[in-house]
Amino acid sequence: MGKQNAVKGERYHLIDALRGVAMFNMLAFHLCYDIFAVYDSDISWAFLPGVVAWERFISVTFLLVSGISLNFSHHPYRRGLVVNACGLLITAITALFIPNQIVIFGVLNLIGCAMIITQALRRLFDKIDPFLGAALSLLLYAVFYGMPRGFLGFFEIRVLELPAFLYNFPPLTVLGLPVKGFFSADFFPLVPWLFLYFCGYFLWRAVKRLGAQRFFLYKVPVLDFIGRYTLWIYLIHQPVLMGICFLIFGRI
Repeated sequence: MGKQNAVKGERYHLIDALRGVAMFNMLAFHLCYDIFAVYDSDISWAFLPGVVAWERFISVTFLLVSGISLNFSHHPYRRGLVVNACGLLITAITALFIPNQIVIFGVLNLIGCAMIITQALRRLFDKIDPFLGAALSLLLYAVFYGMPRGFLGFFEIRVLELPAFLYNFPPLTVLGLPVKGFFSADFFPLVPWLFLYFCGYFLWRAVKRLGAQRFFLYKVPVLDFIGRYTLWIYLIHQPVLMGICFLIFGRI
């Protein structure tokens, strides 16, 4: 969710296109979610294996590309605060109008915080070999993947059950230790997702190390355009999708 300029004023359009792919996928996913989970009240739809894999693909793509884009951000702290403010706006709107689908610390808040944290660590990260940094970040993501559900391991493989008392402190929810009964229709805690953002940051530096950045200069029509305006599209997409559902079902 950011602008980037290549050397000599060129833009890495393929990064915009990849962000556009993630955005297009998210629009399709949320439309299906609104139809099946909200209007048909079939929440089990969201837990179908294919649906879970689809949602994870979208999330992983977004966060990797967002991490990559930090390499080109001119004002990461300010941008991080703006993205966080947009995330809080979504929380307020969902709390007021669709409280049963409230969004607390969704993907925008995650990305906003990730931008600020990564920028604060940038001098340290730039001393780390990018291939090593990307590999370690991905490993940490895999190990802490289950922390919001009470365990550490390797993705879904449980190795260590975490003490229950860690999940009794509401402020720690955003860190990946949600309290019992916590609900958010779109929840992306800092752990494990921050590590995936780190991975994206290192990946671009690895691309530069290989001298492969020239391949990212190619444009992909439409997706390139969508990728430039993902934040604005994200902010307005649910009202638009709900309007589509109203036309389909004739009710709100």
